[in-house]
Amino acid sequence: MILAGIVVYLAILVAIGIVAARRMKDVRDYYAAGKRLNFLAVAFSARATGESAWLLLGLTGMGAAIGVKAFWVVVGELLGVGVAWILLSRRFKRLTDRYDSITVPDYLEARFRDRSHRLRLVSAGALLVFVTIYVSAQIDATGTAFTSFLGWNYYTGALVGFGVVMAYIIGGGFLAVVWSDIFQGAMMFLGLVSLPIIGLAAAGGWTPVAEGLRLQDPGLLSVWGPEGFSTLNVFAILSLALIGLGFLGSPQIFVRFLALRSEREIPRGTAVAITWTLLADTGAVLTGLVGRHLLMGPGDDVAAVLGASGQDVLPALTSLVLPVVFVGVMIAVVLAAIMSTVDSLLVVASSAYVRDYYQKVRHPELPDDALVGRSRVATAVLALVALGVAMTVALTTPDRTIFWFVVFGWSGIAATFCPTMLLSMFWKGMTTRGALAAMITGFACVPLFKFAAPHLPVVGDAFNALEELPPSFLVSGVVGIIVSLGDRRGRVRLAGVEEELRAAGK
Repeated sequence: MILAGIVVYLAILVAIGIVAARRMKDVRDYYAAGKRLNFLAVAFSARATGESAWLLLGLTGMGAAIGVKAFWVVVGELLGVGVAWILLSRRFKRLTDRYDSITVPDYLEARFRDRSHRLRLVSAGALLVFVTIYVSAQIDATGTAFTSFLGWNYYTGALVGFGVVMAYIIGGGFLAVVWSDIFQGAMMFLGLVSLPIIGLAAAGGWTPVAEGLRLQDPGLLSVWGPEGFSTLNVFAILSLALIGLGFLGSPQIFVRFLALRSEREIPRGTAVAITWTLLADTGAVLTGLVGRHLLMGPGDDVAAVLGASGQDVLPALTSLVLPVVFVGVMIAVVLAAIMSTVDSLLVVASSAYVRDYYQKVRHPELPDDALVGRSRVATAVLALVALGVAMTVALTTPDRTIFWFVVFGWSGIAATFCPTMLLSMFWKGMTTRGALAAMITGFACVPLFKFAAPHLPVVGDAFNALEELPPSFLVSGVVGIIVSLGDRRGRVRLAGVEEELRAAGK
C-alpha cells in the first residue's frame, strides 16, 4: 500500500519528462522554457525550488528541536520571498528582456558590457561548485527519507530517487522542471498544511499541545528558544531570520522570473508565492511542535527519539496519525520537496557549462538548436558528480544534518550571486571589476565563515551562531562597492547603464 503511492508519483514525473521532451526545440527551450511561462507555473516552481528537503525534514525537525523559535525562519522566508517578488522581479524581467538573456550569467555579462567573459566564467564556475554541493545534499536527503519512512538501506533510497530525477529532467529540461514543480509544489503545500491539522486533532487541540511542550521545556514556547535570551542567541536568531537573503538573486530562483511570458504575470505570482510561503512554512514548524508533543515526553532526548536535530519528526508523526495508505502519499510529498530542487539546480548547472562556457566562450559560432544534446549530457554528468559527493559525505560524516548540508550549498550560491545581482539592478556605479570582486569574495567567504571563523578567539562563538550566509553576503556587497568606486575607467565605460536601470524601474 505504501509503495503504491510512491510508484504513482514517480510515474507521473517520468510522464511529465516524456511530454516536455516532445516540445523541446532548442537551448532556449531547454534552459528557459522559451520565456512562455504564466504566473502560476513560475510561482509554484520558484517556491518548490526554493524550499527543498530542508523544509520537509529540516524545518519540521527544527520546530521539534527548538520550538517556537523556528518561526524566525518563517519570518526570514516571507521577507526574502516578498522582496524578491515585489521589488526585484519586475526590474529583473525588464532588464533580461532588453538583453535577451536566457541565463543569469547572460544577464550579468550584458549588464556590465563584459567582452572578456570573465564574469560569465566566474559565474559558471561558482554554479558548478555550489550547485553540485546543493544537489548532493538533496540526494543525501532522499536516502534519509527512504530510510526514515520505509526502513530501506540509505544507499538504495538515494539511488532510486536519483534515477527518477534523471529520467524526466534529461529529456524535458526546464519545461519538465516547471511542470513537475507545479505538481510537486501543490503536493508539498497540501502535505504541510494538512499534517499539522490532523496532528492537532489527534492531540485534542492546541491547548494540550502547548501544555505538553511546557512540561518538556518551557523554552519551547518562547521566541528565544530553550536557550533563553543571550547575546549569542541573538546572533542565532539573526541567522534564522536572514535565511531569506538567498532569495534576492540566486540563479535557480531568478531564472524563473526571466522565463515569465510577461511582467503582467508578476502581481498574481506575488500573491501566490507569499501565500504558499506563509502557510507551508508555518505548517512545517507546527508539524515539528505537534510531533514533539505526541512522540516525546518530559526527559526524553530529541536525538534519541526523533533523530539528529529532530529531522525524523515528520516520518514519525505521519506513521502515528495517518492511515497506512496515506503514508505513501506523504513519502511522495517529501520526495517532491527534494526532487523539485534537484531538477532545477541541475538545469542551472548544466546551463552554466553548456551555454555560459561551451557556447559563449569556446564556440560562439554554434547555434542554439545545436546544444540540446550537449545539455542533456552535461546534466547527466553533473548529476553523477553530485551523487558521488553525496555518497562520500554519507560515508565520512555520519553526524551530518540535512539542514546544515543544504544551507551550506544555499549560502554559497547566495553569497556569490545575490549582492552582485542587487547592485547590478539598483546602482549604476557597479562596474565589471566590482562585480567580479564581489562574486569571488562571496564565493571564498562561505567556507571561510563556515569552517575558520568559528575558531577565532573572542568572536568565534558569535560567527558560529550567525552561520556563514549573513557575513558572507555583507562582505561580498561591501567589496563590490569599494572596488567599483575605485574603478573610474569602468564607470565611464558603463555610461549608458543609467538609462537602462531607470527604464527597468518604471
